Amino acid sequence: MGDMRRDDARTRALACIEAALRSAGLDWESPEHGDYVVQLPGTRKLSTTVSLRVGQHALSLNAFVIRHPDANQEGVHRWLLERNLKLYGVSYAVDRLGDVYLVGKLPLAGITEDEVDRLLGSVLEAADGSFNTLLELGFADAIRKEYAWRVSRGESTRNLAAFTHLTDRSTS
Repeated sequence: MGDMRRDDARTRALACIEAALRSAGLDWESPEHGDYVVQLPGTRKLSTTVSLRVGQHALSLNAFVIRHPDANQEGVHRWLLERNLKLYGVSYAVDRLGDVYLVGKLPLAGITEDEVDRLLGSVLEAADGSFNTLLELGFADAIRKEYAWRVSRGESTRNLAAFTHLTDRSTS
């Protein structure tokens, strides 16, 4: 009886996930039964790729946010930990290389179409909404160097506009 209930919960979770993805009009694929790769379009970060895996008991979620910070790792990690207190259904995590991800795990019994939508919204806000802050905290020197290099070559600095407070405008 337990196996049948678990199979029912898994089947229901799969249906809810697919319905939520279709309803949201997101680009997604299912490379294997129970695995989904979803593209969330962003405004600061071009897109965020989210991996959803429906296991026997839980839905696992994983999304890459940024690579290992070049500098100020302690400040970045502190910001991530403080921010974790405000997130819904997901939390920031750092892998063995120092790359930053969002991860989550929810029981299959709690998976509904609305819950999947809420989780994806939480991922989008945490990855896209925080992207410039994380870049500024962990890559300020690289941003300044990139800006100076582009100015010296007469290249566009349009996609660095969010960081003008970090760059020396007197060089333009």
